[in-house]
Amino acid sequence: MPEPLRLRILCADDNPDGAESLATLLEIAGATVRVCLDGAEAMNAAEEFAPDAALLDLDMPRADGFAVARWLRAAAEGRPFLLVAVTGSADPDCPRRTAAAGFDHHFTKPADPEVLLGILTAFAASLPSAVRR
Repeated sequence: MPEPLRLRILCADDNPDGAESLATLLEIAGATVRVCLDGAEAMNAAEEFAPDAALLDLDMPRADGFAVARWLRAAAEGRPFLLVAVTGSADPDCPRRTAAAGFDHHFTKPADPEVLLGILTAFAASLPSAVRR
């Protein structure tokens, strides 16, 4: 049995069903998850929730995933923080744009659950023991 995923993860997507499905997967894996349905809500929640990682849709109301990613990266102030784009966009330039905005990984929906959990597990394992939750 794998070790629980001890991360606080912000999941922001304007599709409630998609956001909740992803949150359920992450919670089953052991993560603590906060779901937000728009970018402004994600930035507000991050101030109180203090996530270790964020899974962001790119096309959200009130602030897109690019703006949220830049804000989260600045708010992390150099501490380890994982940013993952999870988007429905098939634009071939999108992975380059997400990398430029500070994302660590890019998935086109639907994200492969095993690959996504593998990335999150590797990130959690890379954190210093004092940071792990």
